[in-house]
Amino acid sequence: MLRISVEEFSIWKKKQLSKGGDQQSFAVLLDCIGGISTSDLQLISINPEGNLHLKQDLEFLESIWNEHLLKSCPIQYLCGITFWRDLKLKVSNKVLIPRPETELIIDIVCNLFKKKSDKLIFAELGTGSGAISIALALAYPFSEGVATDIDQDALEIATKNYLNSSKQSNLKFYCGNWWSPLESFKGKLDLAISNPPYIPKDTYEKLPKEVKNFEPKVALFGGEDGLKHIREIIQKAPLFLKEKGWLILENHFDQGETVKQLLIKNKFTSIEIVNDLSGIGRFTIGKI
Repeated sequence: MLRISVEEFSIWKKKQLSKGGDQQSFAVLLDCIGGISTSDLQLISINPEGNLHLKQDLEFLESIWNEHLLKSCPIQYLCGITFWRDLKLKVSNKVLIPRPETELIIDIVCNLFKKKSDKLIFAELGTGSGAISIALALAYPFSEGVATDIDQDALEIATKNYLNSSKQSNLKFYCGNWWSPLESFKGKLDLAISNPPYIPKDTYEKLPKEVKNFEPKVALFGGEDGLKHIREIIQKAPLFLKEKGWLILENHFDQGETVKQLLIKNKFTSIEIVNDLSGIGRFTIGKI
């Protein structure tokens, strides 16, 4: 551990942020690599005369910050870690960086299944870093969860994240496209969740370079209209869900009504478009 004065750190921090970038990315760098949490930063403002203990020196932290600013590479990839809900997750450019708005999926599930003692059988399709499935496996310790991904590298990351986050054994990972690894779960699922690739072609071409140049296209691009994968997931969902089983999908900000119609066409009921914290119809849910 390296000890420096709060005054020296504050001067250095101000200098780094003056170069560009945002406070949130800088906070990730400080926490993941420097070992300085958000609560530590709050204490600094209360006790500016004190000292700080760093895991890495300021020069090393600055080199990562400079690379982030120069190349527009997401700070989470440079640090190899991101925070999501109360999880600390490994990430690489093999997986999408889980977004804060996706955290609401867990709240939606908790509203549908209010008893934490419920013995749910749930599946997540396209798990990426494993964030959603791990959070659900922790929230419902008596449940049985399965998570799929088409990319074996992503599954290795998700598995490590699960082992690092939990001492339980109620979540298993399967490699394959959407429903294909889950033949043995036909008619057994209480719940299926997916945050699939849903970015339409025109939108994908205009994505910011920190997203388009670094995050995996396979986790973002949803075909010409963005609904290619959502259609496939909805069409096959009734084969896998129990009677009164739920499907929860994240979709693009303007796709809610179209996804709702797809659910109606495939005999879903109790369909609802759920807004994210910005008031955007980010999720569409339905019961079979």
